[in-house]
Amino acid sequence: MQKLHNYILGQWAPGDGDGVPQYHAITGALVSTASSEGLDYAAILDYGRKKGGPVLRRMTFPERGRMLKALALYLLERKEKYYQVSHKTGATRADSWVDIEGGIGNLFANSSLRRKFPDEPYYVEGEAIRLSKENTFIGHHILVPKHGIAVHINAYNFPIWGMLEKVAVNLMAGVPAVVKPSEQTSYLTEAMVRDIIASGILPEGALQLVVGTGRGIIDPVGSQDVVTFTGSAETGRILRAHPSIIRHSVPFTVEADSLNAAILGEDAVPGTPEFDLFIKECRREMVTKAGQKCTAIRRIIVPENMLAEVQEALSRELAKTVIGDPAAEGVRMGALINRQQLARVREKLALLAGENQVVFGNPDTFELVGAEREKGAFMPPVLLLNDKPFIKQLAHETECFGPVSTIMPYQSIDQAIELANMGKGSLVSTICTLDPNIMRDYILEAAAFHGRIMILNRTSAKESTGHGSPMPMLVHGGPGHAGGGEEMGGMRGVLHYMQRTALQGHPTDITAVTRQFQVGAGQTETPVHPFKKYFDDLFVGETLVTAKHTVSEADIHNFANVSGDNFYAHMDETALEGTPFTRRVAHGYFVLSKAAGLFVDAKKGPVLLNYGLDECRFTKPVYPGMTIGVKLTVKEKIEQESDPSREGVAAIPRGIVKWLVDVYDETGETVAVATILTMVRKRG
Repeated sequence: MQKLHNYILGQWAPGDGDGVPQYHAITGALVSTASSEGLDYAAILDYGRKKGGPVLRRMTFPERGRMLKALALYLLERKEKYYQVSHKTGATRADSWVDIEGGIGNLFANSSLRRKFPDEPYYVEGEAIRLSKENTFIGHHILVPKHGIAVHINAYNFPIWGMLEKVAVNLMAGVPAVVKPSEQTSYLTEAMVRDIIASGILPEGALQLVVGTGRGIIDPVGSQDVVTFTGSAETGRILRAHPSIIRHSVPFTVEADSLNAAILGEDAVPGTPEFDLFIKECRREMVTKAGQKCTAIRRIIVPENMLAEVQEALSRELAKTVIGDPAAEGVRMGALINRQQLARVREKLALLAGENQVVFGNPDTFELVGAEREKGAFMPPVLLLNDKPFIKQLAHETECFGPVSTIMPYQSIDQAIELANMGKGSLVSTICTLDPNIMRDYILEAAAFHGRIMILNRTSAKESTGHGSPMPMLVHGGPGHAGGGEEMGGMRGVLHYMQRTALQGHPTDITAVTRQFQVGAGQTETPVHPFKKYFDDLFVGETLVTAKHTVSEADIHNFANVSGDNFYAHMDETALEGTPFTRRVAHGYFVLSKAAGLFVDAKKGPVLLNYGLDECRFTKPVYPGMTIGVKLTVKEKIEQESDPSREGVAAIPRGIVKWLVDVYDETGETVAVATILTMVRKRG
C-alpha cells in the first residue's frame, strides 16, 4: 500500500493524516491512500498564476500546440503502464482504451488547432466594425489568455480522460491548471502526472495535482480563474453557489451525469439494420465502464408496438455479457469502482424498482469469472420496464450510475420527443432511424434539451464513434440537469479560457496591436516587389500598388472562351432588362484573375505557391472601358512547421502570408476585394 503525493508548488508532497483509502475494484484490497489535508490552496493557485501563467501566455498558439503534441507522443509511448494501473479501477482493456488513449487523443486533437489560430499568443475574432463615417475609428475584438488558473474538479470514472480533455484546452489557451481528480481513483491520475512532470515538456507551474478530497480548493479563486466540475448534478449545484464563485463572477462549467436517452424510430422495425444497431448500441452503453459513464443510455424509448421485441432482443444480448476480472479470458464487463459505489447503485436501483418492473438482471444472482462477489464491486446489467412513462416519472428523475437502463414505450414521434425531453436536459441522446423526416422532427424539437444528438443508422454505423463518445472538436455538455455548460468544442473550448475585449481606435493603431492589417490603416510601399522577399522580411501593412489595366470587350470574350462561363450577363446585352446591370459586365473571376496578373512577379523567388483564397467579394460591376488597378497588402503572417527529415514542401522552412487584394476602378472605388494566401520560403 502506498500513500499518493500531490504535485504542488513545484514538488511532490503527501498530504497530512492517513488520507482517503482507495480500494481495488476487483479484489477489494487496499491500493493506496490519498490526502490533501494541510495544503495551502491559496499558495497553490497563486503559484500556478505567477509561475506557469506568464510562460504560457508568452507562447504562441503554434508553440502551445507543438507542446501538446510532444506530450501526447511522450505519454503514448508509456501507455501500457497506465493500462496496468487502470485494471485496479475494474476497467476492461476496452474501457481503459477510452480513458487512456482517448485522453491522449484529446492532446493530439487540440494540438492540431495550432493551424487554425494565428502565430500569436492571442486571437483576433471576426471582422472589424466600422464605427465612423470616414473609417478613422473602428472596433474589433481580441481574446487574450486569462491571468488566472483553471481549477478542474473531476469524477472517478475517467481518471485520465477527465484530466486530459480539460487541460489540453486550457494549455492551448495559455492558462495553467490545477487538477483535482476524484480521491477514489486519483492513483491512476497520479501515475500519469508523474510522467508528465518528469518529461519536462510543460513549463513549471503549468500543471499541479491534488489527489485528496480537495476541500477548500475553490475558496481562493478569483475573477481571472476558471473552475470546471464533472460529477453529480447535486454536487454541481452546491459548488456553483460557492461564495467565491459568486463574489468574483468566476466562470464555472458543470458537466453533470444526466438521464440520456436513445430513441428507436418507428421505421426501425425488427429485421432492419437500424433495429440491430439500436440493440447493439444500448447494450454497449449499459456494460461499458459497467455503466459508469455520464453519457450512458439511461432511458430506452421505443415504439409501443415493438416494446416486447426490443426487450427480448436486448435481454438476449445482455445475457451474453461475461462479468468478472477483466484480466480473465472472455470477460467483457468489469466492476464498479468500489463497494461504496456498488451500495449507492443498489440503493438507486431499489428506488427505481419500486415503480418499474425488473425484466432482466438480478444484482443478487449472477455469475462471475475470475473474481469473488464478496470482495469486488460487481453488478450485472439490469433492465427495467416502465409501461406508463408519463405517469411513472422516477426514471426521468433518478440517476443510477451503473449498468442500469429503463425501457419505455411511445405511440408517436411527438410522444418520443416529450419523453426524451422529460429528462430536463441531457449530455446526449440518440435517434435511430433511416427516415429523414423522423430524424429532422426529433432534432428540431429535442435539440434544446440535449447537448449532443447522434443519428444512428446503416449509413454511418461503420465509422460512428457511438452514443457515449464525446469528441474533442465538438462541445461536450448539456442544458438543465446536465449542468448547463460546455467543454471541449475545438476553438470554442479554447476561447472559454480567454478574455474577449473590444478594441476601439484608428485602423492603423488596431493593426499595430493585432498585427493583422485593418482596412483604412496606413500602408507602406517599398522599392522591392513583395514577391521577391522572404517570409522573414515581409511586414504587415507592406503594400504593392500595381500598374492599371483598361477592361475591353475582348477581355470578356476571351475569358468566356477559356473558362466556359457564358452567363448571359457577360455575353448577351439584350437580356439585361430587370437585372442590376446596364451593359455587358466583366466576369468577377476575370477581375480577380486580371488582378493576379497585375500583382504577380513572374520570376522565380521566395514565393513557393498559391495556397488558396479565404474571402472574395465583387462589390461593383466592371464594364468595358473601365480601368482597374490593385493594392496588394500583407494582411497577416502565419509560421509553418518544417521537417528536414521529410521530402518536398514539408522540408522547406516556410510560412503562409495572407494578402489583402483591393481591386479599384478609375474613381478609386473598390470593385472587388479578396484575401489570398501564398506559401513563402523563409531565409535559410
